Amino acid sequence: MELKNEGLIEIKDLTKDYGNERGVFDINLNINKGEMIGFVGTNGSGKTTTIRSILGFIKPTKGEVYVNGMESWKNQDKIAKLVGYVPGEIAFPDLKTGVNFLKSQAEYKGITDLSYADSLIKELQLDPKANLKRMSKGMKQKTALVAALMADSPIIILDEPTTGLDPLMRDAFLNIIKREHQKGKTIFMSSHMFNEMEDTCDKVALISNGHIIDIADMKTIKNRNEVDFKIEFNDAESFNKFMKMSFKIIRIQEKYNQCTIEINKENINDLFLKLDGLNVKFISEVKYTLEKHFKEIMEGNNDEK
Repeated sequence: MELKNEGLIEIKDLTKDYGNERGVFDINLNINKGEMIGFVGTNGSGKTTTIRSILGFIKPTKGEVYVNGMESWKNQDKIAKLVGYVPGEIAFPDLKTGVNFLKSQAEYKGITDLSYADSLIKELQLDPKANLKRMSKGMKQKTALVAALMADSPIIILDEPTTGLDPLMRDAFLNIIKREHQKGKTIFMSSHMFNEMEDTCDKVALISNGHIIDIADMKTIKNRNEVDFKIEFNDAESFNKFMKMSFKIIRIQEKYNQCTIEINKENINDLFLKLDGLNVKFISEVKYTLEKHFKEIMEGNNDEK
């Protein structure tokens, strides 16, 4: 099946209202072919409801979701053939071992060559012969990941995929996902961990209380024109002189003679020239992160209320 380049996944005014302000409300999101989009928010913010709506598992209260031009609720079976999916809550069928489960998944998806599955098993250090019901959470997660990726599906949807993985296995998994992205796969991954989103995604949507608050472009985050510097002075006199200069101060810690400023990259030389005559203890760049960006967005929204 040929895939759409633009709007491979389209979420239009999606609302699923469970009552008592629970659910998702007026969600709009467009994912193009080959993009990797992150979906970040706290537990209960609406990530899983959105994902289940994309897959056609949930009928919207209003609005629509399309995958490759097909309305999700009406075309669940067709969409399943395009998607490798790892659910947030993993419930395996009544099969004895991981091998049995992976073979049943391969038969269902018509996979005859299991060489990629074998390489994923090795990379994730998975023992597929283990009893499914006795697997640890991490082992279940690895098994579900192999099942989702082994079919080489053009779309990959992952709901909190690193839950239960130790740090080394989390890194191994993220490397696998980066490779899948480089192959041109379209990936939608939810998480509550900002660093996972920063390292892998093209864009990241922030959801809070069922509403998308902001969609951040990671190129913009990483290449912003402004830089933040934390500066501490050895004496109050130098600190006070600097505070009277025309720099944009974003944080003050007066008892430490310390401040944080935001400055355009073009003006960094001017900053160092003005610091030259002051008694500076240290100056360090404060990295601008996705978490900081979203925190500023949320604080701005709260100030407007």
